[in-house]
Amino acid sequence: MTAIPTDDSLFEFPCDFPIKVMGKSHPEFAETIVLVIQRYDDAFHSGCVETRPSSGGNYTGLTCTVRALNRAQLDDIYRALSSHPMVSVVM
Repeated sequence: MTAIPTDDSLFEFPCDFPIKVMGKSHPEFAETIVLVIQRYDDAFHSGCVETRPSSGGNYTGLTCTVRALNRAQLDDIYRALSSHPMVSVVM
């Protein structure tokens, strides 16, 4: 009899995991997102963020690469970001 894996994760933890965050352009947007993520990844810093403004300059896209320790941590980060008032989209 073979064992059925109980972990449905497609990732091997720990791993570097990029999270894309988009929101209306604001001078403190990137700094605010860094502070939100640091609640769940204390090693996260502004050097882990790539910033891309939209073509019209109305929105800013961030790629935030976190050191994911487990699925629960990623879920917590996603919930915190998606519920933040400055954030429009999280992927």
